[in-house]
Amino acid sequence: MNRNRIRTAACCLTATVVLSSSSFAVNAAPAAGAGNLVSTALASETSNDSTSASANAGISQELAQSLTQKTTVDTAIQVVQNETPVVKSEYDDIAVAQVDNYVNVRSTPSEDGEVVGKLYNNSAATVLATEGDWYQIHSGNVEGYIKAEFLVVGNADLAKAVGTRVAKVNTQTLNVRVDASTDSGILGQVPDGEELTVVDEIDGWTKVSIEEGDGWVANEFVETSTHYTTAESKEEEEARLKKEEEERKAAEEAARKASEKSSQKSNSSSSNSGSSRSYNPPSGGNGQAVADYACQFIGNPYVYGGTSLTNGADCSGFVMSVYAQFGIGLPHSSSGMRSVGYEVSQDAMQPGDIVCYSGHVGIYVGGGTIVNASTEATGIKYTNAYYRSIITVRRIF
Repeated sequence: MNRNRIRTAACCLTATVVLSSSSFAVNAAPAAGAGNLVSTALASETSNDSTSASANAGISQELAQSLTQKTTVDTAIQVVQNETPVVKSEYDDIAVAQVDNYVNVRSTPSEDGEVVGKLYNNSAATVLATEGDWYQIHSGNVEGYIKAEFLVVGNADLAKAVGTRVAKVNTQTLNVRVDASTDSGILGQVPDGEELTVVDEIDGWTKVSIEEGDGWVANEFVETSTHYTTAESKEEEEARLKKEEEERKAAEEAARKASEKSSQKSNSSSSNSGSSRSYNPPSGGNGQAVADYACQFIGNPYVYGGTSLTNGADCSGFVMSVYAQFGIGLPHSSSGMRSVGYEVSQDAMQPGDIVCYSGHVGIYVGGGTIVNASTEATGIKYTNAYYRSIITVRRIF
């Protein structure tokens, strides 16, 4: 019930009780008149006869009863209010940067404050407090202040759009099922530690995206969370730039060694055990060389957990084994490959780049195409690079 309506009803009740017991205050205002009637009644007791005194006593008695009723109503209102607390949305305190590139995070709510980090466009932070036209925020390892005009706060649609809901596998081999039931058929399998993009969530089950399509996993076997791109501190920015430079130098050295190895075997061909097909050794030391080498294995089988380019590999095992021929060690995990090398934009993809999806990974070969160990049914094959949402593109060479 609306609180204002309840309070109005209580005040009217008080006035009605008083007016019904008094013949000299009929015209009193309902809300303020109760107080005036009390004063009039008290004054009348010193000058009127016993009948008036008796009437006044009745007024006082009924007034006391009405006040008690009003107190009871107010108490009931308070109880109702206490029983219906306001439930905060998980997005109420989420701030999303809406800027051309980045906005500085400062140590104090002032443009003279020291820059302690950067929050890039569409990156998110948690609002801790408001000081004037500044927000105090926490994002990643950065805490400081950002002017309010650069942030959108509490917009659930925007927060969902820039965030990624993920489910991390916490069992050795996770069965992804066609329907949300343990009696349903198995669509595919995912190893421990993989992070899958969440498509939907219902009671007890989470729908995730894998190479074979969208399927369901029991909640007991995954840990769900929302990932946002967060602020980068000054120290983290310096470390990132240093790491990228080191990785570029390492890639150049690996390319040089691969080129030397290739030139030594340029007049010979190699044959991998377990297959009658012949494969050319790595030739060159750049992304195009990686793509060319990987494409030789089209048609070979997909094997869950496998790393053999000839006898069978899964998606990450295929990419790992291809790059191993160029002297590059990569993790046997599609989600682990999301942090190797350095990131490039989708519109800047070049042959040899590693294209990462939810629960899958492949090697870009150009023309909007990847080569990948797809499924048991299809094996190693070409696939449209944009057949599903790309999480990140990583460049080694």
